[in-house]
Amino acid sequence: PGTNVIEVVDRVKRLLPQLQGTLPSSVQVSVLTDRTTSIRATVRDVQFELVLAVALVILVIFLFLRTLPATVIPAVAVPLSLIGTFGVMYLMGFSLNNLTLMALTISTGFVVDDAIVMIENIARYIEQGESPLQAALKGSKQIAFTILSLTVSLIAVLIPLLFMGDVVGRLFREFAVTLSITILISAVVSLTLTPMMCARLLRERRNEQPGRFSQASQRVLDRIIAGYGRSLQWVLRRQRATLVVTVGTLAFTMLLFLLIPKGFFPLQDTGVILGITEGPQAVSFGTMGERQQALARVILEEPAVESLSSFIGVDGTNSTLNSGRMYINLKPLGERMAGAGEIIRRIEARVAEVDGITLHMQPVQDLTVEDRVSRTQFQYTLEDADPEELNRWAPKLLESLQVRPELRDVSSDQLNQGLASLVEIDRNTASRMGITPQLITDTLYDAFGQRQVSTMFTQLNQYRVILEVMPEFQKGPEALQQLEVRGSGGSVPLNVFTRVTETMVPLVISRQGQFPAVTISFNLAPGGSLGEAVTAIRQVTQELGLPPSIRGSFQGAAQAFQNSLEHEPLLILAALITVYIVLGILYESYIHPLTILSTLPSAGVGALLALMLFRMEFSIIALIGIILLIGIVKKNAIMMIDFALEAERNEGKSPEQAIYEAGLLRFRPIMMTTMAALFGALPLAMGSGVGSELRRPLGIAIVGGLVVSQLLTLYTTPVVYLALDRFAARFRLDRGQVPVPEALPVGPR
Repeated sequence: PGTNVIEVVDRVKRLLPQLQGTLPSSVQVSVLTDRTTSIRATVRDVQFELVLAVALVILVIFLFLRTLPATVIPAVAVPLSLIGTFGVMYLMGFSLNNLTLMALTISTGFVVDDAIVMIENIARYIEQGESPLQAALKGSKQIAFTILSLTVSLIAVLIPLLFMGDVVGRLFREFAVTLSITILISAVVSLTLTPMMCARLLRERRNEQPGRFSQASQRVLDRIIAGYGRSLQWVLRRQRATLVVTVGTLAFTMLLFLLIPKGFFPLQDTGVILGITEGPQAVSFGTMGERQQALARVILEEPAVESLSSFIGVDGTNSTLNSGRMYINLKPLGERMAGAGEIIRRIEARVAEVDGITLHMQPVQDLTVEDRVSRTQFQYTLEDADPEELNRWAPKLLESLQVRPELRDVSSDQLNQGLASLVEIDRNTASRMGITPQLITDTLYDAFGQRQVSTMFTQLNQYRVILEVMPEFQKGPEALQQLEVRGSGGSVPLNVFTRVTETMVPLVISRQGQFPAVTISFNLAPGGSLGEAVTAIRQVTQELGLPPSIRGSFQGAAQAFQNSLEHEPLLILAALITVYIVLGILYESYIHPLTILSTLPSAGVGALLALMLFRMEFSIIALIGIILLIGIVKKNAIMMIDFALEAERNEGKSPEQAIYEAGLLRFRPIMMTTMAALFGALPLAMGSGVGSELRRPLGIAIVGGLVVSQLLTLYTTPVVYLALDRFAARFRLDRGQVPVPEALPVGPR
């Protein structure tokens, strides 16, 4: 516990040559299964996505600011923030893993936001004729509160993630802490280093002739801003309709949340498949071994399979002799050109020809909350104090679930059809021959058990001598007829004083919470979701009318999914309340935080539509994307409202004139920060490497949410700001205060 898997595996590999040297030359040692191969590949892919995200973000900055010095400044802020985060991660004992690397990749779009807002504001004053030093002092002073609001509110969004419970909370705590640290360090860098670099690197443009690219891009940006200004005037003249669209967006978000399929973790292709084998309940160890080997030979014929390891016999995982397991190692993703799901279907078709054994398969996952090895991916358990009642109803539930289209590979761990030979002793006859029950028991164990009778020592090793009958005499109950027990008068055949009968007995009695239990395992049908499967199982249990004494419950990932499904709305609500409280404290207002939060439904619509478009479930990863969108999208409103409030208070402008000018003035930084966050998430959304299935929903949710919210919030935020301002004015009037008069600079509404 607490050790690093990569380091341990590297040390083991360094010891292998030494181990090989101690073995005979005929024995060769090779690595059969190495789970760190997929971990290393995943880390390499995420590192590439991180570098790509940084490059895309810097490209966005260059396209908008069009000067190399202005691009260098945020380009310095990104690595500084990441390096500072590495230092804090080291002190906190974190490692670079799937979750922390995913947080760092997403953070590349966040850490430049503060720097972008600061640089853009300082550059605007330089373009107006200020010297770089004066522009840096004036611009940083004006924008400092905005950066503080952006940082604090963004970290506030992550507070619910920091306090998530259960296994999911422990998994994603490193993700939330890493992201929070990066955002906090980027704010410090943007408030200190960025203004200093602007004062030193940015130049006055009075006598500087811009290049063709700069002129062309400036003309394009000016036309876009002018078009936005005209369209914003048109919207401000139709505020009621815009408010209806805003409310409709909220309703549409709730509808999409109800309709989208729900899931837990996306199914990954890590290059390893876990196979659980099951033979007849009366199978012997030798026969089970032969069938397992026949199964392994068929699996190795699959071109995409590189190797496998096979286990049978009772151990810490296999509870009975008729069960076994396999770890099937696939070739690298670039060589097999097929996903794990498709390979599983191909193997299923091949192994159907092997008689007397069944194989259940599931891809091994990087993130899992399972505490048991089961035949398939998800489990549902029945408990009952009465084992006979449980044995009657469990097969009925199994048959009903096997015909449901939402489920696949439904199986049960109920093993009550084993064969047993009962040896009944005729005590009167045995006692006359001087044979005791203990003597009979010892004879049976000597024959069919494994009794160590001696140890042979040599110069290099020691060998234990085991007493048992020859294997050919252990194949069936008829072997009992050939045993003899030594009594007082000599050896006596066992069948003289015993009677052997065969009966059905359970191979194992599973228990959960000290009650007899039967676990039903299942996979999802192609294209199905875990939410649909959970609903189907609940419907079947209600239709069957199980007795009240039988208690059913989901286990492992299915149970964690149920808990997360119940807590998802509460988690989103907690994030909203936390942001509202923080913004209320920052702005000393009850109204302005509502204006900022009004931007969120559009982000929810975009994220959910994007997930549905790419046929993805609403998983825990997608939920985190929604929560991060709350922090990203509200920045547009914060930048608008800060400048509108400043114009009202310091310049005496009307609310409509102030919000209109704020929209035009902050259009460029809003577009820059949004595009930076979008391009920061784009590598995750387009990832195709090992384990990318885990990260892709996060990127798709953020990209979809940003695209839709950017189109809507540029228009809905000014309208909501004015509507809530009028509401606040009426409230002040009711309290006996005089409201600020409104002006209508953009025409009648």
